[in-house]
Amino acid sequence: MPPDFQRLMTEAARLTRAGELRRATASIRAALGQGAAPAATPTAAEDDCVVIDVEARRVEPEPPMQKPVPASAPASVPGGQFIAGSHTDVNGAHEYKLFVPPVWHGQALPLVVMLHGCTQNPDDFAAGTGMNDAAREHGVFVLYPAQTQRANASRCWNWFKHNHQQRGRGEPALLAAMTRDVMARYDIDPQRVYVAGLSAGGAMAAILGDAYPDLFAAVGVHSGLPAGAATDLPSALAAMKSGANAPPKNTAVPTLVFHGDADATVHPANGEHAIAARAGGVTPESTRARSDNGREYTRRRYRAEDGRVVAEHWAIHGAGHAWSGGSARGSYTDARGPDATEEMLRFFREHTLPTAR
Repeated sequence: MPPDFQRLMTEAARLTRAGELRRATASIRAALGQGAAPAATPTAAEDDCVVIDVEARRVEPEPPMQKPVPASAPASVPGGQFIAGSHTDVNGAHEYKLFVPPVWHGQALPLVVMLHGCTQNPDDFAAGTGMNDAAREHGVFVLYPAQTQRANASRCWNWFKHNHQQRGRGEPALLAAMTRDVMARYDIDPQRVYVAGLSAGGAMAAILGDAYPDLFAAVGVHSGLPAGAATDLPSALAAMKSGANAPPKNTAVPTLVFHGDADATVHPANGEHAIAARAGGVTPESTRARSDNGREYTRRRYRAEDGRVVAEHWAIHGAGHAWSGGSARGSYTDARGPDATEEMLRFFREHTLPTAR
């Protein structure tokens, strides 16, 4: 980080409050070493505004992509396959990585869509979360869409822009179409498709659950924000700092939330709002415990009238902006917390769509 990081971020906050969004964005980029400090006149277009994770430890290079294998290719190799592919729409080709479990022989299996955070990529996210190892054990496909620097300079999903928050538009439409493409190619079980993400990816996962309840049977939001938390840069920065002011959109999709209560990048109140979108008004069952790795946590479970658990909130005490129980092989991880990967897969297994779509 540049030595004057704090000064530049303070200046960005001041400029945002003053309504000078272009100069605020330039100051944020300068703080991350991605450009010069803002000049006396605006230097960047408002459409180029990005919301970034200001505690990023590193920026990974774009990984080289292999050619995708057809769905008919054998996948029963030891350990499964982690292959590269692309989905093409009117805006061009969009790359992804896909984990194919070794138990797959053409039968319908579940799919988890994993959305990385800012500055991350599919390989980094897979390594940090350990999702492929867990998916290998449970017989699950895992799709990792890759955000590009062309779409966002910090490779964030654009959760905070109004044109990327609705069904049939922007990144939600792209991600839903990519998911359906992979489902068709690998004969995925349409009743067992899930989406999860970290930070900006968690915010986009919440949007996808809200926009496509007929596609995703459950959602995992880790260190993210609820759908509708922001519609532009100022409201995004405000939500990240102190929690969304707007009431969360109600969703019928079962939701699991993980959030560190010492997160200084995305305020923990956002986790509360994300869970309220699914379980507002329901009295939870609450337990406090310590993970095998050392961190204490509070787990709250929310049940519907029929007794089904429709939402869970895990507050990880003392944890910052990091994937709980993750590996140091990837960025944004906290090895001391409870295993968010295993808990998400467990929660997902408890939920299926009522009928095939």
